[in-house]
Amino acid sequence: MKDFRSLRRAGAWVVMSILAVTQLYPLVWLLLYSFKTNSEITSGQFFALPKEWVWQNYSDAFTSGNYLKYIGNSIFVTGVTLVLTIVFSGMVSYAITRFKWRYGNLVMLVFMIGIMIPIQSTLLPLMVIFKNMDILNTHASIIIPYVAFSLPIAVFILSGFMRSIPTEIEESAMIDGANIYRIFFGIILPIIVPPIMTVTILTFISIWNEYIIAATFLSSDSLKTLPFGLNSFVGQYTANYGAIGAFLVLGALPVVIVYFILSDKITKGMVAGAVKG
Repeated sequence: MKDFRSLRRAGAWVVMSILAVTQLYPLVWLLLYSFKTNSEITSGQFFALPKEWVWQNYSDAFTSGNYLKYIGNSIFVTGVTLVLTIVFSGMVSYAITRFKWRYGNLVMLVFMIGIMIPIQSTLLPLMVIFKNMDILNTHASIIIPYVAFSLPIAVFILSGFMRSIPTEIEESAMIDGANIYRIFFGIILPIIVPPIMTVTILTFISIWNEYIIAATFLSSDSLKTLPFGLNSFVGQYTANYGAIGAFLVLGALPVVIVYFILSDKITKGMVAGAVKG
């Protein structure tokens, strides 16, 4: 029995080591890539350290690549999307799980169907709608689809957690004279912080890295988000592979930092409802 446990533990370590290498290698390779010259990159020595650490690549990416402008746009768009997604999904989830109304299950079904709708199938009708609304080539034209596509999974996560919250808490607050808004913002929201953190991280990663919608509805350089701005930088610095690698590192850095800081919240938020239930 002891030999079997040792063998199973060794097998688990092997599998986890393989997964760690396959996940970390692209990041390490990209970091080394960003410090190399064009001749080193094209030589095919993928595992070799740079002979000379070319910091000029990062200088080109930071200044000539308009990194601050693009990352500012990404922060604004992602921040507004996060706030709207959390507020709307929280209210919808509370209404579905707490209010006794005929169409609650139907509304939940509509949101679940929304998870299965591909983004590409909505681009043409959204283009026509936004053109008629005169909001094409504005941040609103990408924030609205971002919120719409983020809501289904957010409602799914939050509603699952809210079902595990005892109704006696709200009944006691009503007896004390609290209205529905105070119950939601003062009692429910603090309780659902774990799943909210999960929604925040998942939404942040998906919106921060999104390219298709931004490339479809934005044309002004001053409005471009970071992934879309990277495309312009690649076109400008096609021959400078090191600078392109540096821009990719700078673009991925915020996501990596946020994920490592809040990664434990994902698991806690996903299982919190099941544990309470």
